[in-house]
Amino acid sequence: MSSPDRLIYMANQIGKFFQSQGHDKAVPGIAEHIKKFWDPRMKRAIFAHLDAGGGGLEPDVREAITSLKQTTTLPAAP
Repeated sequence: MSSPDRLIYMANQIGKFFQSQGHDKAVPGIAEHIKKFWDPRMKRAIFAHLDAGGGGLEPDVREAITSLKQTTTLPAAP
C-alpha cells in the first residue's frame, strides 16, 4: 500500500490538474478522478488520513475527499 505521503502527493497533483477549472468544477472533478482510478486500499488510506486531520492536503483536494468519503461505500478490508 502507498504511504500517506505518496497519496497526499498524488491527490494534490490531481488537484493541480483541475485547479484551472475553478473551485466549482475542480472539487467534483478531483472526487470523480479518485473514485474512478484509485483502488479501495488507496481510498481507505486517504480517508483514514483525512480522519486524522488531513495534513498536507490542498483545500480543494480536502473538500473533494471529504465529499467522496460521504458518498463512498468501500468493501471490507481484507
